[in-house]
Amino acid sequence: MADTPTDAAPFDDIRRLIATMPGPDEAAAAEVSARDSLLTKPPGSLGRLEFLAAWMAAWQGKAPPSLDRPLVCVFAGSHGVAAQGVSAYPSAVNRQMLDNFAAGGAAINQICAAYGLGFKVFDLAIDMPTGDITTEPAMTEKACVATMAFGMEAVAAGTDGLAVGEMGIGNTTVAAAIYAALYGGEPARWVGRGTGVDEAGYARKVAAVEAALTCHQGQLDDPLAVMARLGGREIAAMAGAILAARLQRVPVVIDGYVSTAAAALLHAVDPRALDHCLAGHVSAEGDHAAVLERLGMRPLVDLGLRLGEGSGAALALGIVKAAVACHREMATFAQAGVSGPVS
Repeated sequence: MADTPTDAAPFDDIRRLIATMPGPDEAAAAEVSARDSLLTKPPGSLGRLEFLAAWMAAWQGKAPPSLDRPLVCVFAGSHGVAAQGVSAYPSAVNRQMLDNFAAGGAAINQICAAYGLGFKVFDLAIDMPTGDITTEPAMTEKACVATMAFGMEAVAAGTDGLAVGEMGIGNTTVAAAIYAALYGGEPARWVGRGTGVDEAGYARKVAAVEAALTCHQGQLDDPLAVMARLGGREIAAMAGAILAARLQRVPVVIDGYVSTAAAALLHAVDPRALDHCLAGHVSAEGDHAAVLERLGMRPLVDLGLRLGEGSGAALALGIVKAAVACHREMATFAQAGVSGPVS
């Protein structure tokens, strides 16, 4: 179990945890690469699957790697900025979608079932919206860190591979505000259609991001302050889960546009913070591709998804599961009695 922050100096505690992050186990990765050269296939013929097996070993700190307890965590939050008309759907959908998850009726339920992935949903005070970022901070610093600590508990039960996703009406507006605060440029560059807003709704989203940046001007130099002022509970919880996974040597697959905002905040604190993470996919929402490029992350799949709820990360985790299975279960040339390459 990873250490969790105290109340005394919340952001200082988060930085202390980030400073203690372990690095990759290069010896485990080398062991995987050595075995890979013996398997019944031409060298490099499995492409990125070979990289994934070595990457899993490096961050789990063992060879061969495992993916026996894969887990998809979806964090659900409610946003005060939704009152600005930034979504095509009402905030009542938040509770309704939690019920849908519980009943097994969402897309993510089907994807997890198809790939044999565990699935958990975390209700982050879904009936209590955060502050409207156009006029006030989303959270206090103390509340932000407490929510990060809650997210850290998501990996406490034990998993050997984690995918993080989210759900919350208004959260693509929040993510756009975070990207604008971190990377600058015209706010409209980071704003997408979210749940499918029309032109008027899109204009309200842009206006909301602009108003949020104006409201918090001069308070956004610290990425953790950006999280508290412009983020949401699901953003903070995902950041906590990503950090806890690193401390526990659990590789992470990140979902789309909103999930990447949580990752981007950690990266802004320390560029090493995402070395144990993969981008599950590139979303059709906003300028997600540009964000991934800034983070130095190459998405595993590109299917034009913009659903959220961990859907792209779950699909990618299925690919990682296949990569681990190939490495562990394929026969070597010697075992199969197959002639190796001509020397």
